[in-house]
Amino acid sequence: MADGTPSTSGIGGHGVARLPSVDIDSYNIEIKDDDGFLGDRASKGAFQRLLDQWRKPFRKNGDDPLGKKPTNGLGKTTLDAALVGDDIGAAALVHGALEDFAQELAHVTRRFLKTKAWEGTERIVVGGGFRQSRVGELAIARADQILKADGLKLDLIPIRHHPDEAGLIGCLHLAPSWIFEAHDSILAVDIGGSNIRCGVVETRWKKARDLSKAAVWKSDLWRHAEQEPTREGAVKRLVRMLKTLIDEAGAEGLKLAPFIGISCPGVIDADGSIEKGAQNLPGNWESSRFNLPASIVEAIPMIGDHDTAILMHNDGVAQGLSEMPFMQDVARWGVLTIGTGLGNARFTNRKASDNGKPGGKGGKPKEGAKEKSKDKPRDKPASKDKSGSKKKPKD
Repeated sequence: MADGTPSTSGIGGHGVARLPSVDIDSYNIEIKDDDGFLGDRASKGAFQRLLDQWRKPFRKNGDDPLGKKPTNGLGKTTLDAALVGDDIGAAALVHGALEDFAQELAHVTRRFLKTKAWEGTERIVVGGGFRQSRVGELAIARADQILKADGLKLDLIPIRHHPDEAGLIGCLHLAPSWIFEAHDSILAVDIGGSNIRCGVVETRWKKARDLSKAAVWKSDLWRHAEQEPTREGAVKRLVRMLKTLIDEAGAEGLKLAPFIGISCPGVIDADGSIEKGAQNLPGNWESSRFNLPASIVEAIPMIGDHDTAILMHNDGVAQGLSEMPFMQDVARWGVLTIGTGLGNARFTNRKASDNGKPGGKGGKPKEGAKEKSKDKPRDKPASKDKSGSKKKPKD
């Protein structure tokens, strides 16, 4: 990060492996097989390709039960309606694609479980936009049955919170617990390849100190993919959204903490830069001369009477963290997020006596490496120069 860049946090590094109540064993790992990245077999696009294959012979005969609309134009509501509707042919088509996708999801899950980072995983929650549909829920349930039939002692379950809110709520777990003693809410940002969502998350810490009662008070969504803004334009819009929420929270009488949690795609370095994985965001977010937390602190240096602190982590990690209060009956658990790609993270719960100081800097998790499962040789992690830094593209 360039000299003179505003400090974005005095409470820990970005993208760290150790958080107040959990260790992040890995995130954003990229497993490859002969056909490319394994995650591409269990993404939203993968389901659409499978459904398209089922529709293809019927389209040739002009007798497609799902009509003439292309598969990528069939929304979740349409597919859910077809699944339970009176048209048996349409329901059968969706069921066929659903079963194929469940088999793919089960296969991908098995491969994750064979990696060293995911060894001993007891439960996996599935988030992302695909989960928020009846088709998605059934595919997850069917994949769970397939894995259990194979003898795996593992639970594969849908994420508890709405996927649009899980990433925001998960940002609470990036913050040290002392923040909650004097404040009842934080600002959270969930950045995706198509949308940016900002929200005010109420901690409800007095009702549940494990944050199990936390909820989004208000949020604002911007579909940036429809406008194709520049990187600078996207940051300016994000700042305006945050400032509006700050004003609204103040008018409501909320005690907003001087803290912003950010959920963002990619591998996040400790200084807040993005090492890789941000290719779907507007402009070059992996540039060595761009730092999102620093840009936000420069625009919003204070919240109330205190300096703004920001912590940023991977979006899959943030979605997984929203489930942390409900994962205390297992030691090791993971998250898969089905969307444009397949996000992933694996966690190990820490004992209360091992919590240490909240917000400690912690080490960097084993993330972002292209990793082969145990049944094939593994790729070496990305090389770095002697100083340990990695060269990044310029603007």
